[in-house]
Amino acid sequence: MERLPKKQRQEKLSKWIEENPFVTDEELTKAFQVSIQTIRLDRMELGIPELRERLKLMAERSYDQVRSLAIDEVIGEVVDLQLDKSGISILEMKEEHVFARNQIARGHHIFAQANSLAVAVINEEVALTVSADIRFLRPVRLHEKCVAKAYVRAITGERRKAKVEVFTYVGEELVFQGNFTVYRSAGDMAEEKE
Repeated sequence: MERLPKKQRQEKLSKWIEENPFVTDEELTKAFQVSIQTIRLDRMELGIPELRERLKLMAERSYDQVRSLAIDEVIGEVVDLQLDKSGISILEMKEEHVFARNQIARGHHIFAQANSLAVAVINEEVALTVSADIRFLRPVRLHEKCVAKAYVRAITGERRKAKVEVFTYVGEELVFQGNFTVYRSAGDMAEEKE
């Protein structure tokens, strides 16, 4: 993208953040080829809060309460949750999530974010993962933010099982994909064993 006059840049910046509220100032700096101070000033003039504040606002606006887990058991920060429909969580890869030798995230953290979100979107007191078909599409590195988006695709077998699809992105790049089958309650599991 070539450098734009201020008015055009601010219009594009506003639209960009509206379409991708998880974008960081650093990513905007690269996209618009301006300094981070310019991005921050533009955001201030436009009345657009920083990323952390945008996430808090999103969480306050549209957020069902997680029923199947305690909120602190969901890996990552849940920023949107529509029970039995969809959910979004964000997890920044920190030192404790990566291998010290190469700064690449351990896969179980990425899986845990997706799996816990798949369970969290289920509108039941007890929901358990039955199976998962997963694909890691590229390594995630230290300080990258993983945005997991879960979608309930089907509820089958008299509502006993749900199919949940989870896509995890860094920026706009898909890094993980999972298809989860989730039992909807412990009582259903006991009935099936009889």
